[in-house]
Amino acid sequence: MAVDLARWQFAITTVYHFLFVPLTIGMAFLVAGMQTAWVRTSDDRYLRMTKFWGKLFLINFAIGVVTGIVQEFQFGMNWSDYSRFVGDIFGAPLAIEGLLAFFLESTFLGLWIFGWDRLPKKVHLATIWLAAAGTMLSAYFILAANSWMQHPVGSVVNDAAGRAELKDFGAVLTNSTAVGAFAHTITACFLTAGLFVLAISAWHLRKGNHTGIFRPSIRIALVTTLIAALGVIVSGDMQARLMTEQQPMKMAAAEALYDTAAPASFSLFTIGTLDGRHEVWSLRVPRVLSFMATGSLDGKVDGINELQAASEQTYGPGLYTPNIPATYWTFRLMIGLGFLALLLSVVGLWLTRERARRPLPRWYLTAGVIGLFLPFAANSAGWIFTEMGRQPWLVFGVLRTADGVSPTVGSASVWTSMIVFTLLYGVLAFVELRLMARYVVAGPPPPSTVGPVRAPEPTPSVTY
Repeated sequence: MAVDLARWQFAITTVYHFLFVPLTIGMAFLVAGMQTAWVRTSDDRYLRMTKFWGKLFLINFAIGVVTGIVQEFQFGMNWSDYSRFVGDIFGAPLAIEGLLAFFLESTFLGLWIFGWDRLPKKVHLATIWLAAAGTMLSAYFILAANSWMQHPVGSVVNDAAGRAELKDFGAVLTNSTAVGAFAHTITACFLTAGLFVLAISAWHLRKGNHTGIFRPSIRIALVTTLIAALGVIVSGDMQARLMTEQQPMKMAAAEALYDTAAPASFSLFTIGTLDGRHEVWSLRVPRVLSFMATGSLDGKVDGINELQAASEQTYGPGLYTPNIPATYWTFRLMIGLGFLALLLSVVGLWLTRERARRPLPRWYLTAGVIGLFLPFAANSAGWIFTEMGRQPWLVFGVLRTADGVSPTVGSASVWTSMIVFTLLYGVLAFVELRLMARYVVAGPPPPSTVGPVRAPEPTPSVTY
């Protein structure tokens, strides 16, 4: 019972925290790009865009920091055996993340916030770029630690001490799983930021507000979303093959493939029995799973039954299969929502192409607002799939989840802390949404009284 509760608590705090992380990383670079455009052109529109989107970025950054700190407490609270086992490995990348990457981003972000009227324009611009670089470095070191759990390298297990020991820090940092996860995560961050800017711009354009600001904003958002969506697809394809090589059970669970197949089809939608072990009806695309898993249309994909038998021979008796319905549907949600984002960007770019001067249709602006939910749902589904698909392992092939929980923490304690954290996060969510809504509705700051004289902002319309 305590194990299940500890898993639920960590899942709640992790998924909640990861709502903020991709938006922070992506928005840092978009804001830096907008400020660069202002410094290069002295166009007051880009300054107003920078300050508007920068304010929303800062709100999200602050809430993300708070939730990240709370999350780390659980390693010692609920997962003390896990922390003792992996401490020698996790200590290095997480220490570097805290001492180098987080200090880099927080220090230069502070200079950016308070340096508008105190630093030269180009020096001030450098601070936001350095802060953005810090967010990216922070992501890499955290992903390197997580990727070691997926594919442990550069270490050995000391059976006498009952813990893993670091032997090659370079191998941990250059882990192929970390490189693949970083590419996939960073492109997802830009996708999240692009759709965030798209949704808010579309909301204002539906109302005819500040069109001189939100017309260029929506174009920036559409280009960012298109490039990022393509990057997510390419990096996801790379990750699928790494996953098949390193964690074949996760790929089999993603398709609910019980028997080895060559070639293997990909099911777009499946209805199965209540236990998830037998297919009743399925809509399938031939050979796609083979291509995703192996790069070949005729490739062999091992099934759950064969992999379960092989795991029993290697690790002893036990259940080595993750929750099949959860992995099956989160895998499809992640992919499906990503392709919807790609479609939204392609349609938007077509409607706003240079020669198209017609008003942007209200149906598309409405779709753009609704599209705000796509990246957050896709990011959550992706992390749930990644972590649940590794079960029953905390560190794949090395440490089981049941062996990592704190032995002296009972169910009552976990229940109490889980309820407290959930209520706390509910309050933080209310504060975040209230602040975001307040500043989104307020819109960008008025034109600067200092700088080049510009023509008055055009009357509200939704034309391109």
